[in-house]
Amino acid sequence: MIDSYGRTINYMRISVTDRCDLRCRYCMPAEGIEKVSMSKILTYEEILRICRVAAEIGISRFKITGGEPLVRKGCTSLVREMKQIPGVEQVTLTTNGQQLAETVDELAEAGIDGLNISMDSLREDRYSLITGGGKLDKTLRAIDKSIDAGIRTKVNCLLQKRVNEDEILDFAAFAFEKGIDVRFIEIMPVGYGNPDAGLSNDEVLAVLKERYPQLEQDETVHGNGPAVYYKLPGEDGTIGLISAMNHSFCNRCNRIRLTSQGLIKPCLCYEDGVDLRRALAEDDDALKAALEEAVRNKPAGHSFHDRASVEHRAMSQIGG
Repeated sequence: MIDSYGRTINYMRISVTDRCDLRCRYCMPAEGIEKVSMSKILTYEEILRICRVAAEIGISRFKITGGEPLVRKGCTSLVREMKQIPGVEQVTLTTNGQQLAETVDELAEAGIDGLNISMDSLREDRYSLITGGGKLDKTLRAIDKSIDAGIRTKVNCLLQKRVNEDEILDFAAFAFEKGIDVRFIEIMPVGYGNPDAGLSNDEVLAVLKERYPQLEQDETVHGNGPAVYYKLPGEDGTIGLISAMNHSFCNRCNRIRLTSQGLIKPCLCYEDGVDLRRALAEDDDALKAALEEAVRNKPAGHSFHDRASVEHRAMSQIGG
């Protein structure tokens, strides 16, 4: 479907839960957040219905997110059923990897098209500190199992000053060693995110090019997202830079978001959206009209630099 600014909107991120088994500092406070009652969370049947109607208006690519999606039982079955919807071209999932190793084979059998795995450090003690007690070895094992299963695997890393900024080259070496995409994501002022604590991807690229002067931009398509990729001649792995703060990609944004409570967010930046709950109580025509309204209402761009206007809920509450 085409939005008011001529962009083709064909991608939806779907949060299936606000729960998470980690406590990353930039996502939520160490003590956690108030959990939403399961009675207010969309059922899988409701999510599948939304996907069927979304596919009818041209939204053909879906990413399952959380919180941490794998803490919700039946997530792999949801993947399988989404893949069977007419018009659906792709279903991927983003995860912190803590429960992934035990689930990779099921996801592969269900037909998952790709996995994005969040990992902000390659050092056990630092990883535990950043995540509030996570186990690095679990995520590393999950990455290896995902690669071995033949699933397109990407690692997402969010860099913070005086926390993990000294690991840029370690992550680059990891990408080349594993033959996968490693993406560095700039911190956005959403929820507990503080861009002042993060690095710009211009700084990241400068570090990379000093070590790898032969690094060159990779023009091949790596997925649906806004990352700009770089590669080394002869290496399979690549480095991706997602620069929402310093190099806005709003003019080519192709996505909307569905929160676990049924709110369609046309843009991550703003708190408003279209509530699908009422439409779900009616027929599919009402649901289609609500989705079309959300696409039409997608703003021209974000206003992350005006922090008073941005989304204040935690990322886990809106779909990380």
